[in-house]
Amino acid sequence: MTRIDDTFQRLQAQGRKAFVTYIMASDPDDATTLEIMRGLPGAGVDIIELGMPFTDPMADGPTIQAAGQRALAAGGSVTRTLEILREFRKSDDTTPVVLMGYYNPIYARAGGVERFLSEAKDAGVDGLIVVDLPPEEDEELCIPAARAGLNFIRLATPTTDDRRLPAVVKNTSGFVYYVSVTGITGGPAANAAEVAPEVARIRASARLPVVVGFGISTAEAAQQIAGVADGCVVGSAIVKKIGEGRPVPEVLDFVRDLAAGAHRG
Repeated sequence: MTRIDDTFQRLQAQGRKAFVTYIMASDPDDATTLEIMRGLPGAGVDIIELGMPFTDPMADGPTIQAAGQRALAAGGSVTRTLEILREFRKSDDTTPVVLMGYYNPIYARAGGVERFLSEAKDAGVDGLIVVDLPPEEDEELCIPAARAGLNFIRLATPTTDDRRLPAVVKNTSGFVYYVSVTGITGGPAANAAEVAPEVARIRASARLPVVVGFGISTAEAAQQIAGVADGCVVGSAIVKKIGEGRPVPEVLDFVRDLAAGAHRG
């Protein structure tokens, strides 16, 4: 049982949906990331996705691409991401944190996968979303992560048909992340009527919570999407506020409004 599993059990018992947020580590610097992270649970966030900066983020739109460039310019890296999380864990040992990113920085790092998993577990990571590793490559990271006690969270998309879905969910744990639109982060608005049957289809196959992300930027959208899923993710809309240089309290007020919408769902 990870913090992610515990969180979904608690929310289910309370009859509430999960609100998940994404921010990029080291954007615009380590101190700001840590300050925002520490404020997210109090703003209503149930699970934090922490992005690992990378030069070639194939699934991300311009907003998160720019955040990655800011983070790299500030010295962001896998090592710095884990250091931020270690500091966060000194004051918060309960909020689940999922690292989200790409395989190259993990694979290329000295010590490779085994060192990364050991350090991630020690830093307080609960799960991983590595978007460019398909199920055919589960032995690379997914299976070792499970052995290390980390959830490996897979993405399903509108193009994941019934033949492909069993492979996608086979070794997934924690929750399934459903990408609500065909495209990149920060793209078109998610449509609850289109999302609902897909969530039901994935639940039937995975028997895991299904959390929906991409295309959610307002409290109203968060409410609508959470209403047909087990939770929702907001990333680009928050990262945009950070990129605009908004003060941390203003960013957290925005998150609080989104969280209230998701929890109404």
